[in-house]
Amino acid sequence: MLWPAMTQLNFQWELLAPEFILVGWAGALVLLDLFWGSSAGLRTGRIGKEPLGYLAAAGAVAAALVSLFWIGDHKNFADLIDVNNYTTLFRVFFGLTAAFACIASARYVKDRLLHPGEYYALILLSVVGANGMAAASELLTAYISLELLSFSLYVLASYDKFDLRSNEGGLKYMLLGAFSSAIFLYGISLVYGVTGSTHFNAIGEVLKGDTSDIDMALLLGLALMIGGLGFKVAAVPFHMWTPDAYEGAPLPITALISALSKSAGFALFLKLFTQAFLPLIDDWRYFIAALSVATMALGNLVAIQQQNLKRLLAYSSIGQVGYLLMGIAALSPESASALVLHMIGYVVTNLAVFVCIIIYYNWTGKEEIKDYAGTAERAPFLALCLSIALFSLAGMPLFAGFATKFILFQSAAQEDLLWLAGVAVFFSFVSLYYYLLIVKEMYLGEPAERTRFPTPWLEYGALSLLVAGVMFVGLYPQPVYDAVEDSTATIFAAVEDSAAVSERP
Repeated sequence: MLWPAMTQLNFQWELLAPEFILVGWAGALVLLDLFWGSSAGLRTGRIGKEPLGYLAAAGAVAAALVSLFWIGDHKNFADLIDVNNYTTLFRVFFGLTAAFACIASARYVKDRLLHPGEYYALILLSVVGANGMAAASELLTAYISLELLSFSLYVLASYDKFDLRSNEGGLKYMLLGAFSSAIFLYGISLVYGVTGSTHFNAIGEVLKGDTSDIDMALLLGLALMIGGLGFKVAAVPFHMWTPDAYEGAPLPITALISALSKSAGFALFLKLFTQAFLPLIDDWRYFIAALSVATMALGNLVAIQQQNLKRLLAYSSIGQVGYLLMGIAALSPESASALVLHMIGYVVTNLAVFVCIIIYYNWTGKEEIKDYAGTAERAPFLALCLSIALFSLAGMPLFAGFATKFILFQSAAQEDLLWLAGVAVFFSFVSLYYYLLIVKEMYLGEPAERTRFPTPWLEYGALSLLVAGVMFVGLYPQPVYDAVEDSTATIFAAVEDSAAVSERP
């Protein structure tokens, strides 16, 4: 009975080529690891599997490049997955994010972790989940993609099984993640019960009508979905897992969680609220604005008290989520573009920070702020790059953080949320204090030793590209903004097309 309806769906499997590449590459890495030396050799250092990290990065880049074939297309696979400029932007973005994470992981994994094949395979599979979150056009597809991303990160967060912090952080992340997934799924069931559909555009069409008799059930479902997504992006009060997961996870995975999990969460957040819940914006706008203020306040104020650099960056990332939530609260074509632009600037900057920390940890095995004393004498290039990235996170002029925050705050002010933009500016100044503490240690602190660190050329090359990205977005954001604007326009165009179809006689 279902076959006639099924034949009307678009099953162009080539539309999923980037995901097929990632899955196939992940399987190949596991097999390659199986036949590439022994675990005993890896432990003793006689057999290195460092090249696996670079092969994994090549796979992520290959998937990102293949995604470019669909620039300008507006297609849908099986009425479940959109393939358009919005999807393409995030496919490329997520692929490059994973590539930098794999490059940063290579030496770290070789020295400290076992089973590198599975490690890199899980990173690539997490990108498949992130791609699905950005591409999904209905709720169950989005949920399955979210779970694929989440389960990959749960395992990776606890991958250093000989470190109790990693076990603890991964367990907390998994348990709270399972709870939040149940909340999100229950919210989906309520929304489906009210609207009769799980497709974003169909939900939006129903909500354009009279919802006075179903407001309570609908708003409860919406609140539960916000709670589930709030956990994934680490918004207050759903942030409890973040400091322990950041501190316990292997350093490259901390970087991946901070970059991939948050950006995928906001890719889904933005698309879902634009296409499905935009008609109810007056009902949820100030709720999201309140979450934004609470997230900015807690993240930035608690970060001041941290002594461990990973925990400091955990609370810093929570504060950054508060800024991103402004783009949801002020939802419009302009604020959507500003949100995605700031997210790109934040991820590039945050990756630069974490690459610096990973390089330093590979040298010293230390991650406390006081351990960075005198870094400018022992590794001047590293200290310079880390300072640039930290100033960018604080929103200082000339760097990506200033340009992207300025555009984001301006878009919020244009939507009658000037007070929220003022709060964000205040907490940006607060964040400068704890970033300057790190810079102070590097340039004014007394080093324990004065010997220079060796030069890791490949990691320095990746770091140079990231810092160049920070400077480029800060000094000339127009090309990136144009690409972002073209991509976000597609999700608003889908809403208009759906409305036009519904109005036909």
